[in-house]
Amino acid sequence: MNSSAITPEEFDLAMQKTGISETRPKIAVAVSGGGDSLALAVLMQAWVRERHGEVLALTVDHMLRPASGKEAAEVQSLLQERGMAHEILVWQGGKPSTHVQELARAARYELLLQACRQKGFPALAVAHNLEDQIETFWMRLAHGSGLDGLSAMAPVRFAAGVSIIRPLLPFSREQLRLTCTHHKIKWLEDPSNQNEKFLRVKLRQF
Repeated sequence: MNSSAITPEEFDLAMQKTGISETRPKIAVAVSGGGDSLALAVLMQAWVRERHGEVLALTVDHMLRPASGKEAAEVQSLLQERGMAHEILVWQGGKPSTHVQELARAARYELLLQACRQKGFPALAVAHNLEDQIETFWMRLAHGSGLDGLSAMAPVRFAAGVSIIRPLLPFSREQLRLTCTHHKIKWLEDPSNQNEKFLRVKLRQF
């Protein structure tokens, strides 16, 4: 497995698999502040800039932890300092006590896709990577998925009028963090990634 920062050429090859081919692309990027999504943001900013397009970073504040608002503001400050447009989307209302990750994920995508439609961005880039692909396979297997359910995540899918693209699927988390380090970006660590009550976390640690 490659253990170096992702180059512009490698990222361009990955972007070719998403089907984005217009000369002035408009792409929104979901950015949590972790190493995966910040690497995606900096790579996408350079890729879109080279094609004279427009990129917008979107961070969802789920308001599930007291520090989440402060962390979202830190991400905004970091990206704006790098010349990237950024907006914070807040999950309003009451919060669930069970199935938290599943419901938060659904709310996150609803907010992200709504923002893309409202602001005229036909594509949303998310930071799923090689390990996410493997974890998803094992999660589907654990839930008894058939052969169709065990298929890999696709580089692009369509939802609510928006193309959701995953250009980082060929790359490991190590490469993404090396990319952040290369660009002098400090990422945040989400405490929920250490919470063993979530199946994905158990699989990741396994």
